[in-house]
Amino acid sequence: MITPPAGLGSIGSISGLPTMKPLGAQDTGEGFSGVLKNALQQVNQLSGGATQQIGTLLQGGNADMSSVMIAVEKADVAFQLMMQVRNKIVSAYQDVEKMQF
Repeated sequence: MITPPAGLGSIGSISGLPTMKPLGAQDTGEGFSGVLKNALQQVNQLSGGATQQIGTLLQGGNADMSSVMIAVEKADVAFQLMMQVRNKIVSAYQDVEKMQF
């Protein structure tokens, strides 16, 4: 067994460290489902913002092409990420479903 050098305590003895919660769970208090709901809401907001900027650009508003393209790409990347997360969740569910007890 490896022992830490003298003067270093265990991780449990470090005082003053805040307790960590999963990202998103702090806001909703619903755990994993809350994190997923929050992420879906953010993807929807990005998509709605990009759609709104496209509409403004097409109507001749004061939106420039570069900011519209950035908004569209942000929405696209967020959507692709959510699709990959969904695929991983479905794959994990199928793996659990295949287990024999």
